[in-house]
Amino acid sequence: MKNSILSLLAVAALVACKKSDTTTMNTTGDSTAMMTNDSATVGNDSTMMPADSAATGTNSSVTANLSAQDKKFADAAARGGMMEVMMGQLASTNANSAEVKSLGAMMVKDHSKANDELKQWASTAGYTLPTSLDADKQKKYDDLKAKKGADFDRAYTDLMVSDHKKDIAEFKEEASKGTESSLKSFANKTVPTLEHHLMESEKAKAAAK
Repeated sequence: MKNSILSLLAVAALVACKKSDTTTMNTTGDSTAMMTNDSATVGNDSTMMPADSAATGTNSSVTANLSAQDKKFADAAARGGMMEVMMGQLASTNANSAEVKSLGAMMVKDHSKANDELKQWASTAGYTLPTSLDADKQKKYDDLKAKKGADFDRAYTDLMVSDHKKDIAEFKEEASKGTESSLKSFANKTVPTLEHHLMESEKAKAAAK
């Protein structure tokens, strides 16, 4: 009888030990799983942070580097380019001579290309360009639009000569005094085209007198 009781106690102790081991293992397993999941979550958050910075940092850093000169030039170039295209389009219908019509077509083609390049720069830099003429340029356009034939030819070629002299000076100033390298490069490479426009405008002006 005594031996039976001892045997029962031994079995009970053995079962208790096994339960304790199982509980310890489960607890350890749960802790390990939780730590793994938490670590994965932190890892994901850490991975996302640089991506967010990369998505927003590039444009803002370029915009922050723009000087007052850069912004003044970009705005003036955008409005000037728009006016050149609009006036060139008028020349196709309002001009009297074939030479002035041809001058207008060249202005539309070349300034549309330059305008697109400036817009591409602005998109990359995160800079907002003006989308309409200022009051002065709008008045010049409206006055020119009212003219026809020989009167149009004289007025248009006068404007093209005076405006391109002004444009060349502004583009050269940006090329030498600007801060943002891509905008300076755009200004510098556009100067020869503007100088060609001035030369052709002076020829057309002489023929229109």
